[in-house]
Amino acid sequence: MRSISLRAIASAGFAVLCGATWATDQISASAFAHFPDVSTVRLSPDGKHIAVRAELDNGKSHALAVYSVDDMAHPFMLRMQPNEVPNDIQWVSDRRIIIEKAKQFGAIDAPVPTGEIITTDIDGKHQDYLYGYAANHQSSRGSTRNPDYGSGFYVGGPQEPNDHFYMSARLWDSHGGTTLYDVDSMHNTRHIMTSIGVDGMSFLVDAKGTARFAYGQDDGAKSVLYQSSGSGWSKVNWSTDGAFVPLGFMPDQQHVYAVYSADGGPTSLVEQAADGSDRKVLGKDDFSSVVDYQLSAPPGVPFAYSPDTGLPRISYIDPNRPEAKLHMALSLKFSGEYVDFVDFSQDGGKLLFKVNSDRDPGTYYLIDTHTYKVTKLFSLLPTIDPAKMAERRPIRFTNRDGMELDGYLTLPPGRPETDLPMVLVPHGGPINVRDTWFFDQDAQFLANRGYAVLQVNYRGSSGRGKNFEDKGNLNWGTGIQQDLIDGVKWAIGQKIADANRICVYGGSFGGYSAMMTPIRAPGMFKCAIGYAGIYDLALMYKKGDIKDRKSGRSYLRDVIGKDDAALDANSPDKLADKIDVPVLLVHGEMDQRAPIEQFQTMRAALDAAHKPYQVLIKPGEGHGFYDEKNVVEFYDTLQAFLEKYIGKGA
Repeated sequence: MRSISLRAIASAGFAVLCGATWATDQISASAFAHFPDVSTVRLSPDGKHIAVRAELDNGKSHALAVYSVDDMAHPFMLRMQPNEVPNDIQWVSDRRIIIEKAKQFGAIDAPVPTGEIITTDIDGKHQDYLYGYAANHQSSRGSTRNPDYGSGFYVGGPQEPNDHFYMSARLWDSHGGTTLYDVDSMHNTRHIMTSIGVDGMSFLVDAKGTARFAYGQDDGAKSVLYQSSGSGWSKVNWSTDGAFVPLGFMPDQQHVYAVYSADGGPTSLVEQAADGSDRKVLGKDDFSSVVDYQLSAPPGVPFAYSPDTGLPRISYIDPNRPEAKLHMALSLKFSGEYVDFVDFSQDGGKLLFKVNSDRDPGTYYLIDTHTYKVTKLFSLLPTIDPAKMAERRPIRFTNRDGMELDGYLTLPPGRPETDLPMVLVPHGGPINVRDTWFFDQDAQFLANRGYAVLQVNYRGSSGRGKNFEDKGNLNWGTGIQQDLIDGVKWAIGQKIADANRICVYGGSFGGYSAMMTPIRAPGMFKCAIGYAGIYDLALMYKKGDIKDRKSGRSYLRDVIGKDDAALDANSPDKLADKIDVPVLLVHGEMDQRAPIEQFQTMRAALDAAHKPYQVLIKPGEGHGFYDEKNVVEFYDTLQAFLEKYIGKGA
């Protein structure tokens, strides 16, 4: 599915979970500790090659791998430097690939783009460094080009792939402004297509190579849109406090499809004339945003969509389109799975697609659209048997403020759905991140150990529009924690959870919540586990990689504020005397998102308050453990900890 979202500054998610020993068919921890072998799978324009991000050494190093579709054997491998990942992979011709680089320092850390772009042929020839601060050392034009002290990003390419692509770039020392380039990846040359005096913009370019729209966010994190006016750029106000993000042109090049929100509510998928007239809704949902959509063969128009929350229900814009009929047929073949069209070949004869579900981590396939022959390519987690996994059930409930919230309940297979020991698992972020229905290693591990798992998309989560996201700002320790606590009360009221056997576990921001919820709801929880957590809000301005970027510092001001008293009043390390449950703290010494100082402040606070706690610290690990033996040890530690307080040993 194509999904449009703003670049998240804070990391999302978390890594591993554990539980008690009641499941009738307990699966080894190592099966859940394994990382997917491939991701970011892309099909070449001629349909003859597959490019993927390959995880090596159990996820500790990364590479670009290129396979021939004919035999899928002996791939070309371009290994990245330590901590570097091929964050985005794009084919710019049948033989040529560009890669956007990013850095990742932990298993739950969202990769941070470096703004560098490199390129290679499918056999490793003609490798080059196209954009970035190391241009004079690695580029074929190093002797004639100064380093690019800026960030460059792929924004599209010609309709007929020809080694060129369009790149938006922003200089780090500029006072606001973005430039759009046409880049020749073979000859490492570029020329300016247009510039706009607004920082951080992306562009939509038509079939003739003319930039028609520029869009992004202003310094106040509000969506802005500009339209080319011949002599420059004119600001367009097609939404008051919402968003209009143009995604692509329709075949007539006079209409665009876009995601649109008039007032900050859930976004819809729309089509309209390029001048703003003739708007019609292609897909909408009253509760959820619609930003996930399926594209047809090139030049590509949306033919289906699904909402962001709950079950990913597919709706067809035009059921008579050939792609829609193909999607329906594949959905019948892979019953119970979500079918996601990833890439068509340029002539539409080959289609790369993925199937996955709440129980299935996912498998990539290739289909010949003429013969309908389906070829299996990759299973993301072959260690997982979907038949042994648990159902993830979408839920909705109303919080104490009368706000309807959604989330997911994962129930242990083969057990009565009543009076279960339960683990509340807050997601990371917290802003513009959400839990989804799809396979979650954390929740599945816990369910396999006999626990119900509750995940709540609290205020601030993505999927319901900007207004809902903004409700999380300055509410980290208050409103967000209330939403999580209200979710637990709902599960108790539904007789799902045993009120006397509930713990809370989370990573990153979830680790923060794991300490805050027992503070806000004394007596509700029996234990708390913080994994790579944030425990001192004021320390985020002094330590950690978020404060190293201008956008990061702006983010912190928006979401936690600068008032010292308020920061202390919502920091677990300042409130440790109110924590009434045993605590497990898990951290990596090399964590750059939640640096080890966060762990140290929390540990010192627990010592000072004479509170019981246990620790697991690993050298060489970052924001989430990569080394499989460390992950397994983490599972074992968590399993014993949970079992002691809400399991068989309680």
